[in-house]
Amino acid sequence: MTDGSLVSARLLVFRVGALACAAEVDQVREILPRLPTTRIPGAPPVVAGLVNVRGTLVTVVEGWRALGQPQPGPAAPPPLETSQTQAPDAAGSTIILELGQREESGNGRTLIGFTVDEVLDLLTTGAGSETTLEDRKGLPGVDPTLVRAVGRRNGELFIVLDVAALLGPILTT
Repeated sequence: MTDGSLVSARLLVFRVGALACAAEVDQVREILPRLPTTRIPGAPPVVAGLVNVRGTLVTVVEGWRALGQPQPGPAAPPPLETSQTQAPDAAGSTIILELGQREESGNGRTLIGFTVDEVLDLLTTGAGSETTLEDRKGLPGVDPTLVRAVGRRNGELFIVLDVAALLGPILTT
């Protein structure tokens, strides 16, 4: 593998649609049940809205939109007089991720929510591990600039996301 920083890593593996993905555990603050969001007027469609996580407002990104996957399940029309974009009992999870320090703010790491359909596993890669990582070449249907590596878990492929490349541009819009 060409990216030496991932030779030995701890990864959280999750599913977005039919796509198995992973993020480095160091970037994961917490995993919460899917949270109802408050829509932000004028925000791009990839932004589900805002949630309040113990007094901190966190922008939540729809994982399927960010990764260019098909919309999960049948699309239900939004309720008429509500600011929430989904029912409180929607399936899946919201992963709260930490992005590196933003230059303009200078006040530490930025939190962002990322919706997923299912959290699958916590893996460790490296010497003695059954999980292997490979170069990111040849991934059909996934923008290679968003992928740090390709892994194999129980014989199935998953992609290790470049969280900063995927979510960083969304925060600046």
